[in-house]
Amino acid sequence: MDASTTTSQSAGTTRDRDLRGNLGAVAVTFMVIAAAAPLTVVGGLVPIGYLIGNGIGFPVMFLVATVILLLFSVGLTAMSRYLPKAGSFFVFATHGLGRTPGLATAYLALVCYTTVQIAVFSYLGATISSSIALLGGPEIPWWLLTLANVAIVGSLGYRRIELSSRVLVVVLLAEIGIVVLLGVVILATGGADGVTFGTFVLQNVLSGAPALGLMFAIASFIGFESTVVYRDEVHTPERTIPRATYASAIVIGLFYAFASWTIVVGVGEGAIVEEAAADPTTLITRVTEQYLGPVGSVIVALLFLGSMFAAVLSLHNVLTRYHHAMANARLLPDRVGTVHTRHGSPHVASIVQVVTSGLAIVILALIGFAPENIFSWFAGIGTLAIVILMAVTCLAVIVYFARHRVLRSPWHTVIAPGLGFLGLAVSAVLIAANFPLLVSDVDETGAPAWGPISITLVAVVVLAPIAGLVQAAIMRRKTPEAYAQIARRFDENA
Repeated sequence: MDASTTTSQSAGTTRDRDLRGNLGAVAVTFMVIAAAAPLTVVGGLVPIGYLIGNGIGFPVMFLVATVILLLFSVGLTAMSRYLPKAGSFFVFATHGLGRTPGLATAYLALVCYTTVQIAVFSYLGATISSSIALLGGPEIPWWLLTLANVAIVGSLGYRRIELSSRVLVVVLLAEIGIVVLLGVVILATGGADGVTFGTFVLQNVLSGAPALGLMFAIASFIGFESTVVYRDEVHTPERTIPRATYASAIVIGLFYAFASWTIVVGVGEGAIVEEAAADPTTLITRVTEQYLGPVGSVIVALLFLGSMFAAVLSLHNVLTRYHHAMANARLLPDRVGTVHTRHGSPHVASIVQVVTSGLAIVILALIGFAPENIFSWFAGIGTLAIVILMAVTCLAVIVYFARHRVLRSPWHTVIAPGLGFLGLAVSAVLIAANFPLLVSDVDETGAPAWGPISITLVAVVVLAPIAGLVQAAIMRRKTPEAYAQIARRFDENA
């Protein structure tokens, strides 16, 4: 990692800092789906959706979420065609809403992806630790195993993007394959009470707490929106990015809906809530053992670990590209924006991200936080932040096309992003209102209530964009020339 491996540049040039790669639509689609951790969602979040969402109607919430996010994707991909550099929430907000909102968005995005990654990292280390102990091995501290995974992810992120994409494709195909196989076997054998369709009855969809169901469903898509981050590393981005974005949203939504519905069929409509309440963390394992046997349950357990690893690797790639983009806009130290001469990767940003994750894990472990608390608390921050970010992006799209008028299609420039904004804004309100439930903050009676934990975590979501606003104010006063160049630097041709 000496200086010879780094491409230096002057402050005003970005040509030598362009990320390089040759990804196609399929590779990008798999990478962003991996960030959503499909098997982790099916095994961990879906049972909670049955339990405190809308019961057997919960699978339909994935279809509703898919529609909302496809509307978001219409504006996202339309605007991305007019941004020649790698896109991100920061880039879209800067070009659409202005430099100051762009900086606020950048810091919220960093907090969003970092907290989600730390949440999954901690859960992964804890799961490996408990699995080793169950097999009769030594009791290894969860944080030590987590740090080992941080190092492995960092080594993959340091190298060319195609290496990470190959790892993610293999893991993702395996985890999707086992869940689809389980669903097919359940349907072929008739499930517990025959193949039933009560899930799709409107009365069941609206039963229980459908608002919470929608909240959990949207949270399951985190990562799909990151297709535009890889713009510099794909061939024919004008075609590849839209295809990958739409494909990832559709595949994720249909997969979750199919998997969660077939689990209802496998357990039985009348028994699914009770079975989820018995132990939501083992529901998928129990159903798999029933229909695929002990070998199937072991495979699911192993792929569950693989799913989490694929998620943190994909999130690492997204975060390093955010660091790279911000450094090239002079918002982070200049060296963070350099690119490895051989791998074409943001290798310094990868090192920074590994150090950040590692330090966070060590600090949390020293404080004494349990990994399950880290997972729920930090995932809660990320869920609220991602919905706000997507809503802001919809606004940025509308304002951008209203100002520039480079695209005349009302559907792409106003209608779809406007509907997407409304859906996301409602979702953000629902998530914020139910944040105590999302992070298990309760009063003395055990009922969800605002307390120190939920207030502190929501404060993180509020303070992150404020940090960007402060930096914008400082730059305007002390380095106005750098502030003026923030958006323009992304318009420079490679």
